[in-house]
Amino acid sequence: MDLPEIKALIDAMAASDLAEMEVAKDGWTLRLVRQQPGASAPLPPAERALEPRALEPAAPATPARSAPPEPMTDDTLVRAPMFGTVYLSPTPGEPAFVAIGEPVKAGATLCVIEAMKVFNTVRADRDGAVTAVLVASGDEVQAGQPLLRLE
Repeated sequence: MDLPEIKALIDAMAASDLAEMEVAKDGWTLRLVRQQPGASAPLPPAERALEPRALEPAAPATPARSAPPEPMTDDTLVRAPMFGTVYLSPTPGEPAFVAIGEPVKAGATLCVIEAMKVFNTVRADRDGAVTAVLVASGDEVQAGQPLLRLE
């Protein structure tokens, strides 16, 4: 599956009223899901307003990376669900979604990943505290790459 085919599928979905589409070809599977108006988990206004031009990497006031004090275990890592560009704040100049040492509740937004002009929210899967940020805003990340440490 090549980029023009993927773009054509995205355009076809955008032009229809489909809520979900899954296509398999040449060993690839592409799944597109559209969030329906009035869905149970709508995005906060700050995340709906995200635009690619508004998300240029900003120079952080404090270092975005921190070395973890102890070895990381799989149960403490928050990993990227997909390939894309990670952003730690809604727009440049705004505070990060989370900071080191900050407690977070399950479901809280940790960062967003832009993939093909779509912003995907990465949420905490449990309560905890952010003990390390392992990427900088604007970094390209791979699926499965550690983003944060949540203990």
